[in-house]
Amino acid sequence: MRILQTIPQNMLSDVGRAVKAAEENGYDMVVTMENRHDPFLALGLAAVSSTSISIGTAVAIAFPRSPMVVANTCWDLQLASKGRFVLGLGPQIKPHNEKRFSVPWSAPVPRLREYIQALRAIWSSWEKGEKLFFEGDHYTFTLMPPNFVPPSDGHPPIPITIAAVGKHSLRLAGSCSDGVRLHPFCTHSYAKQVALKIIETELDERGLSRENFEVTGGGFLATGATDQEVASSIEWVRYRIAFYASTPSYWPVLEHHGYGDLGRKLNKMTKEGLWDKMSAEVSDDLVYLFSAVGRYDEIVAAIKTRFIGVADSIYGSTSIDKPSTLPSDLIQEIKEIPTEFKKFSGNW
Repeated sequence: MRILQTIPQNMLSDVGRAVKAAEENGYDMVVTMENRHDPFLALGLAAVSSTSISIGTAVAIAFPRSPMVVANTCWDLQLASKGRFVLGLGPQIKPHNEKRFSVPWSAPVPRLREYIQALRAIWSSWEKGEKLFFEGDHYTFTLMPPNFVPPSDGHPPIPITIAAVGKHSLRLAGSCSDGVRLHPFCTHSYAKQVALKIIETELDERGLSRENFEVTGGGFLATGATDQEVASSIEWVRYRIAFYASTPSYWPVLEHHGYGDLGRKLNKMTKEGLWDKMSAEVSDDLVYLFSAVGRYDEIVAAIKTRFIGVADSIYGSTSIDKPSTLPSDLIQEIKEIPTEFKKFSGNW
């Protein structure tokens, strides 16, 4: 099992040190997120401050950026990291696209499918020296003079992973991406009985082995060296669960477990401004449903129970404000947990 670490994005001068520490401690990958900061800038520093650890976005928001802009940025990161970059994309929800990014909204699944196809067409054109020709309903790319083609060092194609919660986005992940980034707001049951069933059906139709498709995330870790640290981590997770449960896009997970009314109640509380009251609505049972919980001496067993069979990679941290502090010997134990994913296909 691979384990991921977040890196600081608020202060770029801290990135190099954080990435080196993650690499030395045995983390498999460092990731950035698109919340308050750009997800790509820090990865440029991560690429040149490390030699073996993978780097990636978890996730970057697709639609505010042209696929050509993303293609250029990712190509540079792949070159700088010598093939260690993984792109994670997500559509975000309609209000954020329209009101925060000021970009037009359309059905996200067909648009994201075309976005992925466009990225691969651009990269293939650059790598193979072929004429660029991509025409879709949302994006058209037919101009690529030689002066604008970036150099290649023969690196493998950049893996594209996408965030997915609902059935439509899960089908998209299985049908055209290299991996899925399950939201932390996910349970073992939802991952196994809903997400993986959909994904594996699509992989079969596509002819892609599960060994070449990575499933990342799908829950929280609430851990620490002492019971007190675990209790503090539980409270942090409890609030995150309440926050995500208030968003209708994540309600399929609640409905799967019969907690739909909780989501609607929490959504109403956000509109009333009762943010500080929301975590009280999340029971301990729900925390354990969404998380692997335990002290460092207990957490490997909890991770096996919570994630084995449904995740190939897990997040040691799901927030840049709360980086993982797992000791290196514990990280090594987690990495010994068997998973189905082996490597990305690497075929152009």
